[in-house]
Amino acid sequence: MKRGWLGLGVFGVFGAALIVAVGGSGLNPPSAEPPVVTEQGVGTAKLVAFDSCDTALAKLREAARPLVGPYGLDGGSAMTITDGAERGVAASGTAKVAAPQVAPDIPGQDHSATNNHEAGVDEPDLVKTDGRRVVTVADGRLRVIDVATRAITSTLDLPGGEATDLLLDGDRALTMTSASMVEKPVMDRPESAIDRSNLTLIDLSGPAKVVGTLAVDGQYVDARQVGGRARIVVRSAPRLGFVYPQDSRSPEKAKSENLAVLDNSPIDDWLPRYTLENGGTRQDGRLVDCSRVSHPAVYSGTSMLTVLTIEMAGALGTGDPVSIAADGNTVYGTESSLYIADDHQLTMGPANRRFDTEKSQPQTDIHQFDISRAGPPRHVASGTVDGSLLNQYSLSEHAGHLRVATTMATESAVTVLARKGNELTQVGQLAGLGKTERIYAVRFFGPVGYVVTFRQTDPLYTVDLSDPAKPRAVGELKITGYSAYLHSGGDGKLIGVGQEADQRGRTSGAQLSLFDVRDPASPRRTAHYEVTGGHSEVEQDPHAFLFWPQTGLLVLPMRNSGGTSDALMLRLSDSGFTAIGSVGHPADVRRSLVIGDNLWTVSSSGVMVNETTGLRQLAWLPF
Repeated sequence: MKRGWLGLGVFGVFGAALIVAVGGSGLNPPSAEPPVVTEQGVGTAKLVAFDSCDTALAKLREAARPLVGPYGLDGGSAMTITDGAERGVAASGTAKVAAPQVAPDIPGQDHSATNNHEAGVDEPDLVKTDGRRVVTVADGRLRVIDVATRAITSTLDLPGGEATDLLLDGDRALTMTSASMVEKPVMDRPESAIDRSNLTLIDLSGPAKVVGTLAVDGQYVDARQVGGRARIVVRSAPRLGFVYPQDSRSPEKAKSENLAVLDNSPIDDWLPRYTLENGGTRQDGRLVDCSRVSHPAVYSGTSMLTVLTIEMAGALGTGDPVSIAADGNTVYGTESSLYIADDHQLTMGPANRRFDTEKSQPQTDIHQFDISRAGPPRHVASGTVDGSLLNQYSLSEHAGHLRVATTMATESAVTVLARKGNELTQVGQLAGLGKTERIYAVRFFGPVGYVVTFRQTDPLYTVDLSDPAKPRAVGELKITGYSAYLHSGGDGKLIGVGQEADQRGRTSGAQLSLFDVRDPASPRRTAHYEVTGGHSEVEQDPHAFLFWPQTGLLVLPMRNSGGTSDALMLRLSDSGFTAIGSVGHPADVRRSLVIGDNLWTVSSSGVMVNETTGLRQLAWLPF
């Protein structure tokens, strides 16, 4: 989940199924079967392709016009473009229950992997391993470490700035970087910053070397990888030369001039550009063609979401891009589908949030894309549900249904959707969870869901979803504090990571909870471990969580009340949690891995290797 990344009007999506219909210019030719977005179906969330550049330009200007103010796109109410569409609902597919990831088919020692949401779908992170080597961008530079010798074998400064994420496939790595380029002021127009996302494909068969780089307009949002195919999502904003009020220009005059800028803008001001460097050649231009840009029925015109498809084993091209004029913030993927959810929290200003005015409810649009084959993703269904999402764990596909957990105005709900044609329609709903509270954690495992809501105490709800038409809350446990992340402990155990709190809801430090959920009607907390004044990155980013079920080892980064940070190690057994010890670095520990019998911990200052039994330090590799 990457809920914190999306700024002004953008849309985070990605995964096993993907988003929109838009192809691209550049080195990669359009596929023989470009994504088709039909006019059929109902739902404010449906996607419709622009039929020409003239149409795209006219409608983007029209949608953005109410938002133009003295400082550019800074106010007003969002425009709803309906194109005859009415409200509808969301999508579905076939899902797998998330499980601890191990890659025994890779030559090397038995090892842990990224804590991914779904089996078979890899998510980008700061560090990756195949059991033979550890590859990390924890300090923004790519480093390759040989597991056998515990030595850094390659260090690579990456084009475009410090890398923030990494994917690995065999002898290829793909890094993602976001950077801002400052454009100098022109005449009386203010200096402006343009976001650029940089993708770097790297060959690791020898010393690490760059295969190619692709820079595109916009901020990197998220990525998913299935096999050797990666899907990368970026968001971009229009490049409009707005002016600001000055002594000689009143706010009213600035707004008038900005409206003229909007009305005179060409289509190239709205679509993202790219620069590709590959094999000694350089190419740049418009990233996508107008015929392959789509939009939902409701959009603001202030952002463009683009999904790139990268074959890790090949040469780096322009990513066969598809784009959508939309905002959004949550990506969830299976091996065959990518879901993109937009609860309209990123649109400019509270006045532009989407609500069902009759019920005063926030609403979330969900788009389902087929990513089961090579080439760009293909849109297959869309829908809308009431409420807003917590993160990607609010979504789960199972046995042809999509389960969606949302916080609404006065309560929370789990809604079950099924695909009918190109609509995601509601087949069942459980409402009334956590009245006056909001969702803090949610997790689905097969036909069972767990929802944590919180304001002063933490009700953990057990939800029976075996009958999609009649989801039921069958159990409820009220305890102090809350869990922000839930993970399977196996054998009817559920692990929660969050914060302890008093009866008034005031938090006092990090806590781990062990729940016995063998009887769904009577969940019990059987163990509790608290770090007074502590806080763990796991609460915001589950990638920081490590559970090695072979030995019951639990590792999570912990920032303590005194400002120090380390990797806290616990052992999970039927009787609860046993403290093993901690491992500290000069900088905050961010990630941990198990490789063979050793624990590898990673920070921006270096990598440490310790024995998992006794914690004897075997190596320290400073960056």
